[in-house]
This record gives sequence, C-alpha cells and structure tokens, in this order.
Amino acid sequence: MALLGKNNLLTVLEKNNHGYILEAGHLGHVFLSDKWIDKSLEVNAKVEVFLYLDTNDEIAATTLQPKIQLHECAYLKCVDMNKIGAFFDWGLPKDLMVPYAEQPYKIYPDLYYSVYMYQDSASKRLVGSLKLSKYLNEFNTDFKPKQAVDLFIVGKSQLGYKAIINKTHLGLVHHSDVFKPVRLGQNVQGFIKDIRADKKINLCFNLPDSKQLGSLASRILEDLKQNNGQSNMTDASAPAEIYAKWNVSKGSYKKALGALYKQKLITLSKTEIKLVE
Repeated sequence: MALLGKNNLLTVLEKNNHGYILEAGHLGHVFLSDKWIDKSLEVNAKVEVFLYLDTNDEIAATTLQPKIQLHECAYLKCVDMNKIGAFFDWGLPKDLMVPYAEQPYKIYPDLYYSVYMYQDSASKRLVGSLKLSKYLNEFNTDFKPKQAVDLFIVGKSQLGYKAIINKTHLGLVHHSDVFKPVRLGQNVQGFIKDIRADKKINLCFNLPDSKQLGSLASRILEDLKQNNGQSNMTDASAPAEIYAKWNVSKGSYKKALGALYKQKLITLSKTEIKLVE
C-alpha cells in the first residue's frame, strides 16, 4: 500500500511531456517530474519514489531522499519563521512546517533541532513537532535489560542525553555513562541499562561484564601501588577524564571502585582514593 511520507515502489502508467504518471493505489495517480529522473522510464517500469504534498497540497512523487520520513525523527535546520510556524530544511523543495502548537520552547532560525514528523489528521499534511514525548513512548513496553538497541540522540539536560530507542521510545543516558563525545543528531548503538520502577528507560553505550570489571579493579590496584598508594581520580571525576585514562565509562569505573571498597582494599573520599595499608 502506498503511503504519504514514505518511500514507495510504484508502477509507471504513462509518460507525458513533463514527466510520468504513477499508480499509487488508494492515493490515486501521482505525478513524477522528469527533472527527478536521469534516464527514461518505460510504461510498467517500477520506480522507487518518496510521496509528499507539493506547494498546491497535491500528492507528488520525487526520487530525492528526504532527511526525515513519516513517524521518524531527524536533526534539522530551521530556515524560516512566519506567523503560522517554523520551517525546516528536510531535503525537499517545500520546507517542513512545525506549527507553534508543536513548539514547546522558542525556536531560532539557522539553528538545528530534533524534529518528529507526523501527518496532521485534519489537513493530511506532513508536519513536524518538537514535542517528542507526545508521539514517542517514554515508558517501557517490551525492552529487556542488556538488550542491544539503536539510539538517536535528541536532547541534553542536567541528567544526561535523551535518545530515541529503535524509533519508538525515549530513554536517558546518564552523564556518568557517557565516556566519549556525544552530539545531538547522532545515531549510535547502545543498550538498555535498566528499567526504572516508574517504567522509564535508562540507557548506556556499553555493557561491561563481571570479568571486565574485575580486570579494571586489578588495574586500579596496580596503578595505586605504582603511585604511592593514592590517586585523585575518584568517582566524582569527569567522564572524559576517566575514559582518557581507563578507556571505560564513569559508571564502570564507579562499579570497580565500589567493588574494591567493599573488599576493604581502598578508602574513598571526595578528592582521592587510597590503598588500605
């Protein structure tokens, strides 16, 4: 079934002086301008196109690949604003509009934002929204701890980075689990770290096993022995500083310190760790 806002494989019905008429099922016949085609198409040939509404609100086809598709999110640049909303470059001639009702905060031209695309139920137009939690589930349904997932980084707060999980849910990577540079709009593989009691989802970029943690603890002990039994790298140190020295996340480093502390091999303070004599 042909879908507006998605890529579709359609059949050429006829050719005219300006392009092609394609069969789009319940959407009817749609026009594909020959400016989008670098070679001639024959009748009955199949062609992959993206369907959208043109400037006259008529369904049109293009072979251009937009930066976002229906029910997906992308990091887009705001290129204009007027009295009805903000307009974003999504790779097609007609910019994607985000109505003011879908803007939870002030938008500025020439800046990038995480935009979700949906189809307005009244006008049937493809429009955008910055209210991601309105369209994506913030509560777990069937994810399991340690499950590998695809993440799209959409926001940053005092707690960490907000990410879209497998294009359907929202979760959080806490700053303590960030051990390498992260940017908004980045696609990255991650894992379900745990599911909170309120069903919200905590994420991480790696899952160290017990052997890895044991190896890290041993390395920390050896490092302390070689440095007069003390170090100023504590569980309060910056994630980037920890990663630069140990090549692990802050969360993994804290777990290793916790294991050593429980074994009474080290003492912990806000400014240093020490070997127990």
